[in-house]
Amino acid sequence: MELQKMNGHSKDNGFDGLDGLTEHDEFLPHKAGVKKENHFTDFEGKTSFGMSIFNLSNAIMGSGILGLAFAMSNTGIILFLMLLVSIALLSAYSIHLLLKSAGVVGIRAYEQLGNRAFGTPGKILAGCIISVHNIGAMSSYLFIVKSELPLVIQAFLSKPENTGEWFLNGNYLIIIVSVVIILPLALMKQLGYLGYTSGFSLCCMVFFVISVIFKKFNIPCPLNDDNHNNFTSVYVNKHMNVTDDFCEPKMFTTNSQTAYTIPILAFSFVCHPEVLPIYTELRDATKKRMQRIANVSILAMFVMYLITALFGYLTFFGAVESELLHTYSQVDPLDGLMLCVRLAVLVAVTLTVPVVLFPIRRALLQIFFPDKPFNWPVHIGITLCLLFVVNLLVIFVPSIRDIFGLIGATTAPSLIFILPAIFYIRIIPEDQEPLKSRPKIQAACFAALGVVFMVMSLSFIIIDWVTGESRSGGGH
Repeated sequence: MELQKMNGHSKDNGFDGLDGLTEHDEFLPHKAGVKKENHFTDFEGKTSFGMSIFNLSNAIMGSGILGLAFAMSNTGIILFLMLLVSIALLSAYSIHLLLKSAGVVGIRAYEQLGNRAFGTPGKILAGCIISVHNIGAMSSYLFIVKSELPLVIQAFLSKPENTGEWFLNGNYLIIIVSVVIILPLALMKQLGYLGYTSGFSLCCMVFFVISVIFKKFNIPCPLNDDNHNNFTSVYVNKHMNVTDDFCEPKMFTTNSQTAYTIPILAFSFVCHPEVLPIYTELRDATKKRMQRIANVSILAMFVMYLITALFGYLTFFGAVESELLHTYSQVDPLDGLMLCVRLAVLVAVTLTVPVVLFPIRRALLQIFFPDKPFNWPVHIGITLCLLFVVNLLVIFVPSIRDIFGLIGATTAPSLIFILPAIFYIRIIPEDQEPLKSRPKIQAACFAALGVVFMVMSLSFIIIDWVTGESRSGGGH
């Protein structure tokens, strides 16, 4: 009872405990013709199960998929598989903690969970972490557009080099893409409407995965014509640890880059800022139904990640670069199929930006306008400001990768591990689950694991800065 009073919810002031507000009530008999009571206080959703899967899968899928083959080359197939399975399971457990906390208090907003657990400081902390992390993610997507779209246009126009026209300038292109494509989608009132674009984005990534499989059987190892031999010799000169078994897959390996792959894999399932907004808009929302959506989405992305990493690695083995598409370009810059694949990846990351923007806008609304009804001028104003800030970052900050590497090393562990665990410990009433109960001990260990990931990631970045080495891992 003391913990309940500390959190501001005891049975005397209307809190019914774990059993009172969870979805167990959903299974009670209802009178014919009487609409079930909506147990959540914020919103009654209308988005279908399938559209919610598309949105959450699109939120999980990030540009980091391009670096997973490189990660496998530095861990070996078996170690990579073990890490990927572990992280997928940890991510599903983290979402379980979020959903259970939300079910207990009848709230489906990350910031409001922070408010219920720690008051206004918790609300502001959660909102700031979500905003900073997702701004970093949006920036990484637009950086891909800035660097790749001019090359794609240049290839389609058969130009041997960038001749300086405005339509080959990445800064102009990201502004055009932001205004013409991202802004109209981001202005939609509800996240559920983006299910169609999220589905199309996922189709583009499926095309990418199929192409990676196809290329495995069309690119020999060792590469055997003049251009290919050039590519291999450049790699050998840069990496002196190449041995005679260069084209044999490694089941388990470690090297100087192995430690960097662990944070890459750990952050490959980051979707937690989007989970509760998607839950809010889910039709017939229950914890069990939303957990199924999370599990299906995580499983689908697990399969895509594994296939991409495996076939990308088995194509180039030790020669795979940190950005897989760049490796294909090194082999044959004029390959028509890979040109289409690069365009598909550009479409996919562009259509992901509006999905990532929604949680930031919701966080800002929860902080600055918590009790006000929906207002179009505020909705549009926040959207325009966010896109303006992200475009400025992408255009004017030359070394943004290190900046957002630092941000990602702190915000990603917080969103995946630390916040869901400590919210769960604080929100679940002590008379239902004592502090020494198994679920809360597990949650405490989960939060500690997040701290370990944070310290480890920050250590890698600081070591890189001190030694002057460049980090070779994939992005978010």
